[in-house]
Amino acid sequence: MDARHKTDFYAWTQDQAALARSRSSNAFDWDNVALELEALGKAESRELRSRFVILLAHLLKWMIQPERRCRSWANTIANQRDEIAFHLEDNPSLKSQIQDSFNLAYPLARRIASTETDLDLELIPLEPPFNVDQARQADWLPDADL
Repeated sequence: MDARHKTDFYAWTQDQAALARSRSSNAFDWDNVALELEALGKAESRELRSRFVILLAHLLKWMIQPERRCRSWANTIANQRDEIAFHLEDNPSLKSQIQDSFNLAYPLARRIASTETDLDLELIPLEPPFNVDQARQADWLPDADL
């Protein structure tokens, strides 16, 4: 293992990339490269979940406070839907994680919506009031307020 993996990550990545291109396996830091590749994959999964958190929080706010609906909220909803679609296009194997990402994102989105609307958390449904397909559908917005 190369100690620079911990002390100078950038230099380590550049050296490992050069070693990989030259097919030099003797000096290649196999274990740390494998760990970093796994971490990159996890980051892509976290990115999907993060996009769902923002989308769901805004859908909840849209539902909870119809009197405060604004172009900014609508733009955020549309942008997050687009970003989720782009992310899945770039990472098609994440499609199998859509429902799990939605489910993991909802409690966080619920808390954000509560905080940003000054509404007690208990007043926001514990279970999502819409499904993943509705959340991702370009022309769908929740109409009913709580």
